Amino acid sequence: MERRLAAVLIADVVGYSRMSEIDEEGTRIRFHTDLHELFEPKIATHHGRLIKTMGDGILVEFHSVVDALRCAVKIQQQKAERNAALRPEQRMLFRIGVNLGDVIVEGEDIHGDGVNIAARLESLAQPGGICISGTAFDHTVHKAEVGFSCLGEQQLKNIVDPVRVYRVLLDPSEAGKVVASRRPRRRAIILATLAALLIAAAAIVFAWQWPFVPQRPSVAVLPFANLSSDAGQDYFTDGITDSLIADLTMLSDLDVIGRNSVFAYKGKPLVLADIGRDLGVRFVVEGSVQRIGDQIRVNAQLSDAASGDHLWANRFNRAAADVMAVQDELSRQIAEALGLKLTQSETERITHPPTANLEAYDYYLRAEQATRTGRRSRLLEALALFDKAEALDPGFAEAFAADAHATAYVWRSAYDDVLQSALARKRAYEKASRALALDSALSSPYAVLAVMQVVDRRYEQAVTSAQQAVSLGSADAEAHMALAYVQLFSGNHAEAGAAVDTALRHDPNLSAINRYTAGLVFYLQRDYTKAIDSFERARDGSPGNGDFVTPLAMAYVRASRLDDARATVAEGLRFLAGRDSLAAWRISNAHFRNEQDLAFILDALREAGLPEWPFGFKGNEHERLHGEEIASTVMGKLLRGKTEPSGSPALMQIERDGKAAFRSTTQMVTGTVFVNGDMLCEQSENAFGRADCGPIYRPANSPAETSYAYVNSTKVFYFSPVK
Repeated sequence: MERRLAAVLIADVVGYSRMSEIDEEGTRIRFHTDLHELFEPKIATHHGRLIKTMGDGILVEFHSVVDALRCAVKIQQQKAERNAALRPEQRMLFRIGVNLGDVIVEGEDIHGDGVNIAARLESLAQPGGICISGTAFDHTVHKAEVGFSCLGEQQLKNIVDPVRVYRVLLDPSEAGKVVASRRPRRRAIILATLAALLIAAAAIVFAWQWPFVPQRPSVAVLPFANLSSDAGQDYFTDGITDSLIADLTMLSDLDVIGRNSVFAYKGKPLVLADIGRDLGVRFVVEGSVQRIGDQIRVNAQLSDAASGDHLWANRFNRAAADVMAVQDELSRQIAEALGLKLTQSETERITHPPTANLEAYDYYLRAEQATRTGRRSRLLEALALFDKAEALDPGFAEAFAADAHATAYVWRSAYDDVLQSALARKRAYEKASRALALDSALSSPYAVLAVMQVVDRRYEQAVTSAQQAVSLGSADAEAHMALAYVQLFSGNHAEAGAAVDTALRHDPNLSAINRYTAGLVFYLQRDYTKAIDSFERARDGSPGNGDFVTPLAMAYVRASRLDDARATVAEGLRFLAGRDSLAAWRISNAHFRNEQDLAFILDALREAGLPEWPFGFKGNEHERLHGEEIASTVMGKLLRGKTEPSGSPALMQIERDGKAAFRSTTQMVTGTVFVNGDMLCEQSENAFGRADCGPIYRPANSPAETSYAYVNSTKVFYFSPVK
């Protein structure tokens, strides 16, 4: 016996027996005329298969329930047009039921509950109307030019479990709407009365338990679907989702799940109950965006995650230039549907568009999309797009804030090939300050400032800035993770852990870099199970990024998984082409206020096999130069040679006063050079402005035309001095 999931359409003529008694032959002719001229062409157009006719009934199967509904709508609309030209006694009306369910296949025929439910739905439809099941509704809402009236759960004849039923609203003025039934049945009234009594009883218990019951509603805004024919419009659709999340996050009486968690569902089948359970929310917002030329169509609906009931829905057909106004209306209407009472400041923030310049907004959305990839090539593109948005609208606070966030990421990740450290640091500070000057209520710029301040070792200022970010964005996971980062490096492990826990409540699926921060927090709290989980999620969230591979090794070491730790270090070195080293970790994490925290990390990475210097360089102590030898060898000299591992030519000019410049095919660094003990140190605006120190050797096996080897956190430089 073969079973399959199918969309089933059943149609039946209203009053067929009565019409046949009056004119049997004429009625039969009109039925077959409708079958061949109306039903069969529409079925073919919508990729359906006519299974059979049953007297005055028609059974059709579709692979897509959207096609089934659209076919039903076209049939009823065209039939209404035909009937308008006929006398009343000549008019033939159909009822149609549509269901998505399991069917049993026998030859060319189908039967089973999937068919039976469609038949029962057809009997509930009005003459000339359509009724569909809840399963069909969940897959078709906003995908046909119709509205829906929810009839609630109905007990259908010979069907064990109640079925959610929706009446299709064919009037064009009601397209996109989802409303409650306008004609409640007696049974529904009785149920409503019983429900009221239950609610009253529950209220007594509720009042008694008031201090223990959480009051805040929670919502997840799922990624809106891009219904445009151009997949390149994803950035625009994602931008509308992001803006809605940001608007709702600002509401003090609402918990909103963060972007990273909801975007994990993008392009995947949606089961609201599972989403509600996984994200811990009661309500879910879904929607779609279609952009055609200068017009946009936005559909959205708010549902109860547990029951699947739709609490609100609307459709917006506007000029693309009105996209900000559409976003404002979406936020306000959802807040109203949730029963929230907005403060005056919340109302003002929602109704105040971020910019009136559509071109600037478009650049901003494109920049945000490029930033989220985390790829170096796209980050440079993102910064250029932010520049364009800001030039078009110098008052666009959100653009400056997002620019600061992206630039700080470049600086924090030491992506000097995107923007050199000093320039990135200067730009991030300037953009964050500009954003706050335009809108002091934004939380993101404070989070950026907090991270930069703690890297600059201004711990008290950093904590203050991070706390301000959290105060302004209490539901913003990014703000809480900035606080976690600041508290971590300030040595406040318990406070850092609390901030991570709060961030995870708002965004259970944090970004890779935030998962990395969480992993460090758990590691220093000696919770290695959670540390491993966080580091693994960071690695998996940014595939191919070695920066998020190596950290896992330290947790494996502490969990006595030494083989896994060494394999992980080897994997990270492959991704980073050998550039990773203890020296690099030491300089990039030098802002740990407690030196023992950094030592606890480095000791584990050393045990896991991470080399001291990049590209696995190892020097012989017998060949190492000491302080005076280093000074006499390099100060006031031009050093000519090559870098490892490529063997590319390189030059380093060092003046007697210490001014220096290093140039290779991939690097150009200027700064000062000095000798500290038995190390040669480079002080530049790169490496967070920290001195990058390393030894010099006179190796016996030095490459041709070189006599010495100088190594630090970024390079291995074989050279000979030129007088």
